[in-house]
Amino acid sequence: MNQNAPEACIERVVAEIERMGGRAHLSRGQFRTIIGVVGEETTIDQNHLASLDGVEKVVPIMKPYKLGSREFHEEDTVVPVGGGKTPVVMIGGPHAACIAGPCTVENEQMLYRIAREVRAAGATVLRGGAFKPRTSPYSFQGLGLTALQWMRACGDELGMPIVTEVMDTRQVELVERYADMFQIGARNMQNFDLLREVGRTSKPVLLKRGLAATVKDWLLSAEYVLSQGNRNVILCERGIKTFEDSVRFTLDITSIPVVREWSHLPVIIDPSHSTGRREWVPAVAAAGMAAGAHGVIVEVHYCPAEALCDGPQALLPEKFAELMGQIRAIAALVGKTLA
Repeated sequence: MNQNAPEACIERVVAEIERMGGRAHLSRGQFRTIIGVVGEETTIDQNHLASLDGVEKVVPIMKPYKLGSREFHEEDTVVPVGGGKTPVVMIGGPHAACIAGPCTVENEQMLYRIAREVRAAGATVLRGGAFKPRTSPYSFQGLGLTALQWMRACGDELGMPIVTEVMDTRQVELVERYADMFQIGARNMQNFDLLREVGRTSKPVLLKRGLAATVKDWLLSAEYVLSQGNRNVILCERGIKTFEDSVRFTLDITSIPVVREWSHLPVIIDPSHSTGRREWVPAVAAAGMAAGAHGVIVEVHYCPAEALCDGPQALLPEKFAELMGQIRAIAALVGKTLA
């Protein structure tokens, strides 16, 4: 739209888009509004739209991920996480954050102990698995509703928004009731029904990159969420499968600047799942922050040897505190403030 186009003109364009069978997605910047049109290309009359009052130009977005592209939304998206009984944590643009906690919620006592440790060290969002996707059906699968209730109470008490994984469309309503942010795991990155379902909610979505997904695949998965009206998507690079076998997965550092150029969505990294070894987590976390990530998600446990899930990659609380000091300094060097 033209700079400072009247609201009546914007409403008229939206009405015309809907009359043609399309859906309008508004991106309001500081000086102008861009209206993204999603629908069948053959039904959208671009010449008619260009003739409407207030329209500066009509620009076809060539990338397959329309709403997630810089062409649709030039400014960085900043995603607010939390609210209500917890402070709002901003992620994106100049705002970075650390998400930390246990891989899985094993019992109430361990959750509170770890949460207090990571909160004291500077983490602002609490992670923890209530439902756990495991390679073996005989491995610990999580405590479900009980874990969600413990996490909600713990987050409210400590002033930390909570994020937890949702694995199935049937879990969305339950997880939405307790969590501040959905996590879509790597194995579900292309579970399109699940992506649509969380896209119909108002809660932010943390979308992890699939094990064998390209950056374009990853952004197209984000598009499923965005297309349903949920604009609060945070991408998470967590490592991909390559020929390298010295680490659990290969964390693709180059994906961070690529995403930053192609998309307006914030991107964080998961150095825990990518390395699989706690001694390598700090170096990878630092590299990700230096490359432009908007934060990290890290697993922490006070007794990794007794952890029910992914103990070898969990940092001890004192090592996590050291890591926070390092990434806070790096964030400042690249123009970000670590919440």
